[in-house]
Amino acid sequence: MRAAAYAVCGAVLLAGCASMPDSGDLRGVDSTPRQDTQVRVFAMPPQEDAQPPDIVSGFLEALTSDDPNYSTARQYLTKTASQTWKPGLSSTVLANGPGIAPNRLGGREGDDLSFTLTGTRVAKVDEQQAYSPDDGPYAAPVHLTRDKKTKQWRIDRLPQGVVMGKSDFQRNYMSVNKYYFASNAAAGTTAQPAAVADPVYVRRRVDPMTQMVRSLLNGPTTWLDPVVRTSFPTGTALKDGATALTPDDQNKLTVQLNERARRVGHGQCNEMAAQLLFTLQNLTPAVDQVELQSGNARLCSLRETDAATARGAVQQPGYLYFIDNKNRLVRMGSGDNSSPRAEPVAGALGEGAKQLRSVAVSHDENKAAAVSGDGKELYVASLVSGDSLGTPLLTSHAKSAQDRLAAPSWDVHGDLWVADRDPGNPRLLLLEQGKGEPLPVKIPELDGRIQDVRVAADGVRIALVVAKGKKKSLFIGRIERRQEATEDRPTVSVLGLHSATPELEDITAMSWAGDSRLVVVGREQGGLQTMRYAQVDGSTPEGPAPAALSGIKEITAAESDRLPLVADSEDGIVRLPSGGQWQKVTDGVAPVYPG
Repeated sequence: MRAAAYAVCGAVLLAGCASMPDSGDLRGVDSTPRQDTQVRVFAMPPQEDAQPPDIVSGFLEALTSDDPNYSTARQYLTKTASQTWKPGLSSTVLANGPGIAPNRLGGREGDDLSFTLTGTRVAKVDEQQAYSPDDGPYAAPVHLTRDKKTKQWRIDRLPQGVVMGKSDFQRNYMSVNKYYFASNAAAGTTAQPAAVADPVYVRRRVDPMTQMVRSLLNGPTTWLDPVVRTSFPTGTALKDGATALTPDDQNKLTVQLNERARRVGHGQCNEMAAQLLFTLQNLTPAVDQVELQSGNARLCSLRETDAATARGAVQQPGYLYFIDNKNRLVRMGSGDNSSPRAEPVAGALGEGAKQLRSVAVSHDENKAAAVSGDGKELYVASLVSGDSLGTPLLTSHAKSAQDRLAAPSWDVHGDLWVADRDPGNPRLLLLEQGKGEPLPVKIPELDGRIQDVRVAADGVRIALVVAKGKKKSLFIGRIERRQEATEDRPTVSVLGLHSATPELEDITAMSWAGDSRLVVVGREQGGLQTMRYAQVDGSTPEGPAPAALSGIKEITAAESDRLPLVADSEDGIVRLPSGGQWQKVTDGVAPVYPG
């Protein structure tokens, strides 16, 4: 049998997949080589009198095609199997293409055969299109039967969902953020809630715009759902019979919704349109206006320039901050071409009277938190007045300096987070508005001791470096706040912990570097220090990793990728301009953007 799938680019027909040998031992179906993103791959139906191995391999190759409804893949199935098979239920990703192991159920001339699909699992995408790392062996039975009339072999029993190798998955799928609004804002805040990214995987060349709109309307993924809300009324969907969504020549996208959205108010409609704009612009910059319709009525229209107010976005950092060689908190311009000349901040932290180890600057850049040089004390001071440093808000009682306070982190609500690494009393603490009695944070799933903490700009997700034995791993959790009527203070918990870098075992430094992305410095098992980007769901984002740099102690990134990465290295403070190489900026330690 020849290859069961071909790639079409323009009017050119190209062989697109590894072929099944006509003779010889039965082997695994190799993953299709990476191809240009504009090349589309279409499946071929089974040939007349195709033998069972050809049916199985042809079906697996058809799963990697750009056939929107898997109509060709279904031709390899019996009618009943086609009706019950649900390819959208999940996608199992294997290290390599699935292997095929035969297992005959009867005589050589029998009409029943079974095979086992084998491999090593690396990830799974669920029905909500949410990605999660996976591991361990994969084994799934596939049963074939021969029709008594036609004498053609077809698959009559198979696993639900689809299965493919990692390279095919990367060619077929891409990660895109959809957006919802934070629902667990701190008590007393009145600011517009932040938009929260919810990454999902969609098929790259199967109308991804319509896929993303449907996914957004279906609601947030299970993991994120407890801490976000959507402005779309329950049951909102695309209008029946709606065609593929395409922006017009003015970059405006018109979205026709069903009757559930017909009676929304103007403010709610603007939020709905904002969610769509944020989601689609993460997919393509070709959409800068969204118009919502329901029935024959126009509900609202929103342009990109007006959507920022609905996003509640954190403002662009005005400065980069670090501790200079005089123990002063100083600041300098945050851009690639900013002068390396730094100036002390206003207030006590800019005077150099106290030796400092680490700092964090609030998102509004009006105040900063600092840990003393011995890691024992936490201070908060104004950056816009000459107030004194005052007394510490928190003191660690650990014997070793390395077991005391980690670097603090501010959330978008103005609350301050810090980990006390004291082996005798390890804690994650929250200081509401950066003052008062620290509030212990509950982390029921934590297995180890927190070494580092960074809160996302949206205020509902948190990154934790957790040490257990000799291993330091990066985990992502969601922040849940509950205010009981009988309690003066809220109960704050971090739940849903999961690994963001399962292949790294020694995390040295990390920072948020976008809506759903972090930059991480660490080591693979037995390897050298490496730097890479990581998605919050544990997948690896597309694009190159940052340029290599050895001896990194701390790293910081802004939410916008227009600002350079900055690190504390063996050479001092260095930064990585977009598309460039690491450059020394000045001497100092502990560089941070606000957050």
